Formats: sequence, C-alpha cells, structure tokens
Amino acid sequence: METVKNLLKPRPSPQQQLRDWQRRLRQECRNIERQIRDVEREEKSVQKAIREAAKRNDMASAKSLAKELVRSRRAVNRLHENKAQLNSISMHLGESVAIARTVGHLSKSAEVMKLVNNLMKAPEVAATMMEFSKEMTKAGVIEEMVTDAVDSALDSEDIEEETEVEVDKVLAELAGETASQLPDAARPQRAKQPIQTQEQEPIAEGADDEEELEQLRARLANVRS
Repeated sequence: METVKNLLKPRPSPQQQLRDWQRRLRQECRNIERQIRDVEREEKSVQKAIREAAKRNDMASAKSLAKELVRSRRAVNRLHENKAQLNSISMHLGESVAIARTVGHLSKSAEVMKLVNNLMKAPEVAATMMEFSKEMTKAGVIEEMVTDAVDSALDSEDIEEETEVEVDKVLAELAGETASQLPDAARPQRAKQPIQTQEQEPIAEGADDEEELEQLRARLANVRS
C-alpha cells in the first residue's frame, strides 16, 4: 500500500527540491556549529590541565595534552571549512532556481558536484552528503561520482610530522611562563628523571593526575568524533 502511495505521490517541483535541500543543509550547518561549541568547551579544560602539568614540572603530560589540543584545533578548522562548503552548496542551489523556472528542470552544476565530492570525504558529514549525492544525481544536478578512499595512514603521518612545531607553540602560549622558569636541563627531561626527594607523595598524586589526564583526552577525542 505504501508503495502505491509513493507512486501516486506527485514529484516535487525543482523549486520544492531546492528548498528541501537548502533546509537540510541549514540543519547540517547547525549540527556543525554544535560540534564546534562542544570541542571548544572541552578545550578549556585541556588548557587548564596543560598549565597545571607545567606547574608541577610534568612536561611529558603537558606536551601530550598540547598535542591533543592541536588536533582539536585542526578538527575545529576542518568543521569551519565543512560549514563554509555547505553554505556554498546552498548558495549555488539558490542560483539554480531562476534557471529551473526557465527550463523546467534542474541543470547540472560542476561547482555543486565538486563541493559535494569534497564533503563526502569529510567524516563529519560523509553520510549526509552520500544521501545528497544520490538525490542530486537522480535529479540531474550532478553526475554519479565514485569517491576516493581517504589515505588515513598518510594523514596520520602528516599530523605527527606537522604537530611538533604547533605543540611547541601551544606550550609557549599556555605554559611558557612556567616552563621558562625551569632549569634548562630539566625542561624536556624532567619527567624522565627519577624523583629523589619527597618520593611517596608525588607518586600517589601522579596516579590521580594521570587518570584525570586520560579522562580529559578521552572526552576531547569524543567531542571531536
């Protein structure tokens, strides 16, 4: 019965299709804005943890957290790029309304096809853009696309290679004053050297600190995903 209803249901006009796509694009933009707020809110906790780690001369933990912060900032930048591309798709679809009124159908758009293809490689919106791709292909706005697999191994190598400089910048920005007060020989190696005085209390405290740091890393990774 449902199939018969779908067959009898009139096909939406080009203008209706465009409005529906634009409405869904706006919703996707709002989802991205929420993700950005979540990540930025969690980053404040990580920034505080970096300062506290530097104050207790735990530069290994500070650097590890700084790396997480760098990754999060890159994730936020990527989300802003995704949002900009979604808005661009909506703008190009809006420009298609006048053409659709003239010719009676939606015309192909190379720019929309390029943007949709780019966003299909973004994990945050890949599923949504896959659905858009099918609908727009059926409507004749874009041609059927074959997506390229993202080489995550190369991406990981790039992140590891490029983050070192950024991590140092983050440490200088958030913990520079504290780190600069340490003896030169103690700054990077401090965490690796055995503690000879007041040994018992720092060990117990360090265990709690490490557990808290792991929880921060987990929360930050969760809001980025």
